Amino acid sequence: MITNNSMKQTSNGIDFLADQYKISVVVPCFKVLAHICKVIEKIGPEVSNIYCIDDHCPEGSGKYIEENCHDGRVKVLYNDRNLGVGGATITGYRQALQDGADIIVKIDGDGQMDPALIKRFITPIKVSRADYTKGNRFYNPESVKTMPWLRLFGNAVLSYVAKLSSGYWHITDPNNGYTAIQARVLAEIPLRKISSGYFFESDMLFRLNTIGAIVEDVPIDAMYADEKSNLKIGKILPEFLLKHLMNFVKRVLYNYYLRNFNVASIELVMSIVLLGFGIGFGTYKWVRSINSGVPVTAGTAMLASLPVILGIQFLLSFIAYDTRNNPQAPLHKRL
Repeated sequence: MITNNSMKQTSNGIDFLADQYKISVVVPCFKVLAHICKVIEKIGPEVSNIYCIDDHCPEGSGKYIEENCHDGRVKVLYNDRNLGVGGATITGYRQALQDGADIIVKIDGDGQMDPALIKRFITPIKVSRADYTKGNRFYNPESVKTMPWLRLFGNAVLSYVAKLSSGYWHITDPNNGYTAIQARVLAEIPLRKISSGYFFESDMLFRLNTIGAIVEDVPIDAMYADEKSNLKIGKILPEFLLKHLMNFVKRVLYNYYLRNFNVASIELVMSIVLLGFGIGFGTYKWVRSINSGVPVTAGTAMLASLPVILGIQFLLSFIAYDTRNNPQAPLHKRL
């Protein structure tokens, strides 16, 4: 655990001593034999423990790591059945919490994430600027050019939808699996409720918002070589959109009606009522006019359009409030 508050001066400014924090790294392993040992070799000395999770891998990732990777920090964990990337990560999270980690980093074992960037991910948490950090491959336009166009399109769509569902309007690339989290914050999250598949990272953002955690994007480059991703954007896009919609509804109900009630709560209700009435009434009158051949009066048209205009204004006001409704202090400091 954290031992002291001493700091040392480095060429890059002020940095915390490596032994202040117990840093653990979680690496889900599923069909990554060609890259996993190289990934482990690149993990720096600032890390105390490395948890490699064999997610019931048909290639026997766990045994391969035990036989070929001789880093004393490595501990192989086994899932009795395939739980998906989220389930494997949760297995590592639970073990890291049990072993007393202070900050837990999650990277993939397929070589798409550079372990040399771990310090960049843990620094905002160390200096109490954030509770959770995640990678953002869209920050650098040159990096985006290397991303396959289908994946780029799918991630762009999901990024905008994730802003709605999570409430973190400032974040992008929500499905990026390069993350770091403060252990006290992780302990507040009901891990058993989080999606165990590829929706894991997006679901984490939703859960973090409900507990008032601060999330920060970390710019990284997209890395693609000979590795093959198990994520197929075309297949998961409809499922993700549905889950994002469900999380949006749950977040709004919890944040604006169960836990709190403010002007935005009223604005949202007014927008739904006015838009519902305006669209419903206008559609009814339009269909009736077509069937009867009698044009609607100016007053009827105004009665239908005015609620729609006001409803849109209330909805925009709610969104404006929601974009500003962010926690001001890191959760782990408040805890």
